[in-house]
Parts: sequence; structure tokens; C-alpha cells
Amino acid sequence: MANNTPTLFLTALLSLLILSAGSVFANHPTDATPEEVARAAKILADWHGDDRGGEKRALHLVYWTPNDKEPVPEYRERLSGIMLDIEEFYGKEMKRLGLGRRSIRLEKDEDQLLRIHLVTGEGPTSEYAVQSGNQIKQECIPYLKEKGIDPNRETIMIFCNLATWDEEKKVFRHKSPYYASGGPQGGTAWQLDSPTLAIDRIPLKEPIIQDGQYGRISLGKHNSIFIGGIAHELGHGLGLPHCRETKSQKEQFGTALMGSGNRSYGDELRGEGKGSFLTLAHGLRLASHPQFSGSTKGLRLPVSSEIRDLDLSVEGKQILAKGTVESSIPCYAIVAYYDPDGGSDYDAYTATSVPNENGKFQIYSPELPPGTKGELRLFPLLVNGSIANGGMSRTPYRFRYEVQKGGTPDLSSYLTRAKLTPLLDALRSNDGQGVKKAAQELAESEEGVVQEIGARFLQENTAPKKKASDPSKKTQEASLTDFAPASAAVGWGQPLLDRALRPAFLLTSGGEVFSRGVYAHAPSTYQWELGGKWKRLQGHAGMAEGRSGSVVFSIHGDGKQLWKSKTIKGGAPVAFDVNLTGVQRLKLQVDDAGDGNGSDWGLWLGPTLSR
Repeated sequence: MANNTPTLFLTALLSLLILSAGSVFANHPTDATPEEVARAAKILADWHGDDRGGEKRALHLVYWTPNDKEPVPEYRERLSGIMLDIEEFYGKEMKRLGLGRRSIRLEKDEDQLLRIHLVTGEGPTSEYAVQSGNQIKQECIPYLKEKGIDPNRETIMIFCNLATWDEEKKVFRHKSPYYASGGPQGGTAWQLDSPTLAIDRIPLKEPIIQDGQYGRISLGKHNSIFIGGIAHELGHGLGLPHCRETKSQKEQFGTALMGSGNRSYGDELRGEGKGSFLTLAHGLRLASHPQFSGSTKGLRLPVSSEIRDLDLSVEGKQILAKGTVESSIPCYAIVAYYDPDGGSDYDAYTATSVPNENGKFQIYSPELPPGTKGELRLFPLLVNGSIANGGMSRTPYRFRYEVQKGGTPDLSSYLTRAKLTPLLDALRSNDGQGVKKAAQELAESEEGVVQEIGARFLQENTAPKKKASDPSKKTQEASLTDFAPASAAVGWGQPLLDRALRPAFLLTSGGEVFSRGVYAHAPSTYQWELGGKWKRLQGHAGMAEGRSGSVVFSIHGDGKQLWKSKTIKGGAPVAFDVNLTGVQRLKLQVDDAGDGNGSDWGLWLGPTLSR
């Protein structure tokens, strides 16, 4: 008998290699490779060169105290230690990511402690609360301007002396602002100070204190939470949104700073976890920030970018986005966020890509939680620190996705919009025949929303609206937009049913396309005479995609408010379900949220009447 041992061995080895390859390469990498990150860093270095823009940038620290309270003893010593540790954290993380040891640029005085500007407030402690951030900032502005600092054009951190500490009872409470916002052109972060905070207390497992927000915790954990909070809110002041870590990142690095990492900073020093880390997505965003690059070249330069030939597809359990980015100044990276509905954006995953020399890129999502719906957002990063087309938090590249129970993504909403492209192109170019042809093709398709939108555009101005108070007795359910409103007014443009104003035309909110709806730029009021014929109104209310306003929706029946939304700024639209039994006159109202009506494109989506 022939000896087949080598053949069997090779067959088994080949099978093992195939299985191994399947387990290792089942998923595509979701972040740029070290070589690609190095290319991004070179793009930044080449563009900035020796021209640093002429503005010196540093992080400006302010210690604010109400007029009836002295600063906490040794605040400069403690805050210097805290901020130097945070500077070290950011520097080490940027270096680990391959972007060089860049960090927040702190200023020191002659005694080698950090420069901290002391400002006394105009009122006593009782006049301030968590919501007093802007009031406190306004009180700091005159002092800062005397020092040659413009808080609206630079990044500042305000430590507010509004905490209380009972040393004997070991009880801590605070009513300090603890939030931030900003971007490359400037930002503000509000923090607190307390005698309990010092960098050398993070390792302590004792004593146990009573924290007014977090309950009984060690003094070390208390410091992790609030010093981590300083690092986290600083991130917001620099323009970073929330995000979370993937499972593999959690195992390797710990918790993402801009997720829940504000509560795990330094946990490793107590043996209670791996601590906090910076995602590559956020490291790339910071790499062009003047605070980190040391350059203000082109900081306020008008810029533009566009992703051409964008295509989304599904590969296994990942979403692949690819296209070509074109911009007025170099684009050095693309960042993607995959944000499940609800939970704010704390649970958003990230992925990154660096375009090649022709601007082409492809970016893979991580495996997304099964059974969830969410929004994919793409941001081109430009070398002057800008994220074009909507600023630091908004982008026109927003797409809805749904993840099936087995973990496979569903891109139906994106595919729907792709099919509508010929109609939108014809509308933008005022091509009447093109609109008719595209609408006819859509109306003859088999897909629900696409077919309905095609039919709507074909019927526009040809099918007169009926009266809601005199429907056919056979009609048990109907779109509210089938009926002519008794009156209609909007804050910008003209009232429209089943379409929005150009250039969007489509009723799109949170990445989802709706075939029926009402364009309602605030302040907006539409009224229908129902004659008591209907029992229920259901639908959704949302901000038109790509718009940066904030609105409040309300529904009224015969002068009585039946439903009111919270303030809506974007994201997934909110549902409403209202009892209309006996209602004669229905009013749909959209108001600005108290900040003016700029870009307040409210939409009533899929409003459906039923008996």
C-alpha cells in the first residue's frame, strides 16, 4: 500500500489554513492602516509646510468663582497636575495612532505652573446652576479680551467653583455646568473644581465617599470620573462628537474617551479596567485642529468638498462605502459614524479611510448590533481643520440602514434614493419632459415608496384635492395630504404637500425617504376642516435632512393641544398618534425652538387619517 501520509498532511494543513483565513479575514478592517495614517500625516505636513498661519494657539484656562466664594485652596497646583496629565494622555494617544505626539498646547507661568486666569463672577453662588454656562462665559469675556484672548475664536476651558465638599462626612455635590461645544475655529468647555480632585488621587481605592450623582464610590473612582470628564468635555470643545469602542477595541485599549471613557480615565491605576483611549476617527479629526497642528493656515478659508460616485453595498455583515472625494483643498481622511437610533450618539461606532492620490476611498463598517436601525454619516476631513458641507457635526452624506436579526445590514432606504436620482436630476435642471419621463418610469416600478413618489409627481397639478370633511364613506384610511388644507402658511418658501423645496425636493428625514408629507418650515401652520369624520392621525415629525435648525411640532384639535414634540434638531423623526374623535378643525403647527427660525425645515411625514 502506498504511503499517503504527506498528501493527507498537506490536505489537512490546507484545510486548516482555509479555516484560519476564513476566521481572520471574514471581516475587512474598519480603520485605516498604519501606512495610510502615515500618508494622511504627510498630506497635512506638506500642505501646512512652514506657513503656520500667523496666529499662535494655546488652550486657555479660566478659574471662575462666584462673588461670595473664595477659590478652592491650591487650585493652580491641582489643576496644573490634572491638565498636564490630560495633555500627556492626548499626546500619547496621538502618537500611538501614528499621528505624532501632538496635544493641546498648554501655557505655563514663570513658576512652571499652568497659566490660569482667575475671574470673579457678578453674583453669589445661589444665582448659578448647571444651566448657567453661557452666563458664566459672558462674565469671563471682558477679562479675557483685556488679555488679548477672543473666546469666540479660540478654545477655552472654564473651571467653575460651584461644588461642595463635606470633609468630615465625605459628601460631594455640585451644580456646575459640565458640557462643551466647539470646533477648529474656537470652542468652550465648562468643568468644575473641588478640593477632592487631584491627579495623584486616581489610584486610591479609599476612602469611600458619597457622590451626589454616582453614589458610594472610592475617592479614586471619583477622580477618574471627573478628571475623565474634563478630558471628555475638552474633546467636545475641540469638535469631537460622541462615539463608542468596538468589542476588539474594548479588549485591547479599554473605553473610548468620547463614549463612556469619561468615567474610566485612569481605572487601570486601580486595577479596575484598561482605562480610556482615543479612537483613530477622533485622532484624525484632531490632527488638523490648530490646537494640535500648531498651524492656523487657511483656518477661516471658505472650502468645499464633494463625494462623487458614492456607492454603498453590503459585504457579509459589513457596509462598504466607496467613492471619490473632490475638494477645494486637500482631503486627508474620511471618517464614518454608524449611529443606532436612540441613545444619543454615545453608541455610535466609527471607521476611517485615507483617500489615495486620486481621491478614491473605501471604508468598511464594523459588525453592527443585530436588530437595530441607524444612520451612517460620512465626513471628509480637510487639511485646514474643516469638515466641509455642514461643519463639524452635520453632513449631506447621511444614509439610513437597518441590521437584520442575523446581523446582515439592509440598505433599502439608500437604494430607494439611488433609484430616485434621475427624477431629482431632472427637477434640479427644470427639465419638464425629463421629470415626466422619470416619474412615469418610477410609477411603473414595483417598489412601494419609489412607485408612490413617481405617481405623486405625475399627478401634481392635475388631480384636485378633495375635502377632508366630505370623504367617501368607503374610505377607512387616507393620507392627510389627499385633502386640501383650509389654510396654510410657512416661514420660508411656499406651502407644499408631498414634496419639499429645492434642492432637496424629497421628503427625507433621518436618512429615510417618505412619499407623503407636508413641508412646514417654521413658523408654519396648516389647517384642515375634518367635520368630525375621523378618529385618528398617525405619522412622524422630523427635520429635513441636511438642515441645521431646531423646531417644535404640535397638533391641535378645535383649539386644544393634542400632542407636542420635544425640541427636534435632526436624526430619526419622532412618531405621533393622536385621537381625533369629534374634532372639527385640525391644526398642524411648527415653531422655532427659541433660537430663531434659520434652517428650520420641519416636515410632517406620512400623516395618515383613519376612522
